[in-house]
Amino acid sequence: MLGAIIGDIVGSRWEFNPTNDYNFKWLSDENGFTDDTICTVAVADALLNERDFGENIHEWCNRYPHPMGGYGGRFAQWVRSDNPQPYNSFGNGAAMRVSPVAHWYDTLDEVLDAAAATAQPSHNHDEGIKGAQTVALAIFEALSYHRYQEAPKHIDEILDECVKFSGYDINMPKASVQNKFDETCQGTVPVALKIISMATCFEDAVRMAVSLGADADTLGAIVGSIAEAIWGIPMKLRHQIEDFLPDDMTHVLRFFYHERPRSFKPLIDTCFAGNDFSDVSWDMLYDTDGKEVYDEIMNKTKDEHEQKRMLMAERAKAREKW
Repeated sequence: MLGAIIGDIVGSRWEFNPTNDYNFKWLSDENGFTDDTICTVAVADALLNERDFGENIHEWCNRYPHPMGGYGGRFAQWVRSDNPQPYNSFGNGAAMRVSPVAHWYDTLDEVLDAAAATAQPSHNHDEGIKGAQTVALAIFEALSYHRYQEAPKHIDEILDECVKFSGYDINMPKASVQNKFDETCQGTVPVALKIISMATCFEDAVRMAVSLGADADTLGAIVGSIAEAIWGIPMKLRHQIEDFLPDDMTHVLRFFYHERPRSFKPLIDTCFAGNDFSDVSWDMLYDTDGKEVYDEIMNKTKDEHEQKRMLMAERAKAREKW
């Protein structure tokens, strides 16, 4: 969920001033949260307080009636309405706000049902619902790899499940989407999946999304939400982004991760080359000869890191052909 918020804030300054510079300045005083963050926090808050998704999204959007970039035309009318009704939208707003449900529920059926429920108050078109469900599916599948840094080795399997479910073609040529502002689910979610297929870490994925020159904040939010579940988010980025959020939003984030700690995938340096310290230490304590266990784990870790490094190198090379 935090990945969506980071992607939104990082992409915000480029929404109407697109860039193709991959090395753009990550954050500045020109960045801020947009409707993507507001709606994502609203969905998380609804889960925490067992509230209706539509009512909570409507309430949070009216709490922040003038976010950076504003609200889209039809959605702005929905926000201002005293009796908001679905308007058959297939906009990418359905996909950018869905991430909390993938962290919240324990089964895929629950996740898909809840993803549809987050879309239906406004984006009740089949494409809007499918876009939300596909993003939630990607996140849920990535989170199913509980072992530290295991998901990056299974990106192809995760994306295969998403393509099988949605029918999306994620092999579009780059020229067909670069510098094209597309606000639809069917024009945004497949591009997000394509970017994930070539990315090597969280920041790399968000940089690729923002520098495509498309709908930078929303594409950044969707890509960021999936990338968080795959790679985790470096702690320094978590701390940086809190400066851009008001207290009521940071409260929801902290409460959410307190209730769903398995969704928190920190990236920290450890003395075991990336392995989770508690797993390694317990293995050593329960062995009569901790030195042998340590050596075995370190050798296995080296092999796994080399395998992952090669996989990531292949993904990076794929960009040259895109």
